[in-house]
Amino acid sequence: MSTKYIYLILTAILLLNTACTMEIPIEHLNMNLKPNTLEYSKAVLENEIPGITVDHIAITGDVIRDESIEKGYKFIYLFMKGQGTVVVDTLNYSIVPETILLPNMLEMISISANKNDTLHFLKIATNLTEQDLLDLKEFPKENTQKPYFAKFNDCEPYTEPIKSPNTISRTVLPNKYIPRIALGTVEAPGPDKVGAHEHGMLEQLFLGLTDNEITVFADDAQIKLPAYSILHIPLGSSHSVEVEKEKKMYYMWMDFFRDKEGEEWLKTHNKITE
Repeated sequence: MSTKYIYLILTAILLLNTACTMEIPIEHLNMNLKPNTLEYSKAVLENEIPGITVDHIAITGDVIRDESIEKGYKFIYLFMKGQGTVVVDTLNYSIVPETILLPNMLEMISISANKNDTLHFLKIATNLTEQDLLDLKEFPKENTQKPYFAKFNDCEPYTEPIKSPNTISRTVLPNKYIPRIALGTVEAPGPDKVGAHEHGMLEQLFLGLTDNEITVFADDAQIKLPAYSILHIPLGSSHSVEVEKEKKMYYMWMDFFRDKEGEEWLKTHNKITE
């Protein structure tokens, strides 16, 4: 047997082993601050998705956090745990767990936690491309000019073929607010599952919400996603979700499309009409 032939065999084995040992990147958020810590911030799943940064931020009732909105970016705030207030222009919004805020055209917002409470939230930033800036001009003005603030449970429900009738899905952030981004939640009591599917046109993060206890599968890999953890679905993988009996499925999906044509995928979400 020639050396070249042996080399090809070894290369094939190496590639096969690499494919079989694919991992699902995950990070468990620090939800318990050390004593006397007033403020905490940490980048999450760094460099996983080009143009996207995610930070986990926590503040206590002794802190007022002023957030400057940088030009050339769009920001999403996901309030996960704790209560507080966000001052947006001349408006005060009461923060409760599982709410979303888009500052949109504002240059500054102020966030504070209630007294004797700790407020945990994700700050997601997307670096706008030249095409994104052009697309923003075509979006409805009410979507891009005014702040967007909503409770997850108040958002529009939808159904999807890969989910059971027992599943409650909601579109928390529709597309046409921020170019190439959409967010939603999936909730169901166990046992239940989300069927295997693939989408090579988008990057996706999963965020475990309150009491979530699911298993996420991607090709041959699988991992537990507890509450207040965030993972990255490997691009193009066949992935699915399962929840066992007496446990709860409750997670947020975050879709980051590679281009606006990829948003056609969202047509698989069927709005519930009364």
